[in-house]
Amino acid sequence: MINAQDIKNGTCIRMDGKLYFCIEFLHVKPGKGNTFMRTKLKDVVNGYVIERRFNIGEKLEDVRVERRPYQYLYQDAGDYIFMNQETYDQIPIHKALITGVDFMKESDVVEVVFDASTETVLYAEMPAKTQLKITYTEPGLKGDTATNTLKPATVETGATVRVPLFVNEGETIEVDTRDGSYVSRIKA
Repeated sequence: MINAQDIKNGTCIRMDGKLYFCIEFLHVKPGKGNTFMRTKLKDVVNGYVIERRFNIGEKLEDVRVERRPYQYLYQDAGDYIFMNQETYDQIPIHKALITGVDFMKESDVVEVVFDASTETVLYAEMPAKTQLKITYTEPGLKGDTATNTLKPATVETGATVRVPLFVNEGETIEVDTRDGSYVSRIKA
């Protein structure tokens, strides 16, 4: 158990039978009344974000989480199979629990977050940025760098990314896996 004033970003708590991660917190001391914590909590299972106030001194059930690197091996039906890089154990993780799954290719290393007490997988997270090769896009023209116009490009995982006009097929780009946006072109 932890006190409400001990909540920080990344703290995992169990509330109403569900697990939540704190993504934002604010210690509020109004001119009148008691001090409280205003938090934004993200549901681990479905990703919904809720706002919740806790009075200072209120007891909350904290959950100890562990983060471990796992390597993506292959896809099997709706599950993705990952391997622990230290013990070589393989675990299946459902697609809905993986952030950035559209940009994941074989042998990528993701961070898997476990509930330490029950050893259940809470979610898996791709690195914030990844490098992918463009398999198809319309040809770009020399000098198309003056405007911020974007065109669709298909990357090696099959996902579509909006890229600037000067990016061509066969080039490698860096993609933000959180929102699927183009970051930069990688020079060979």
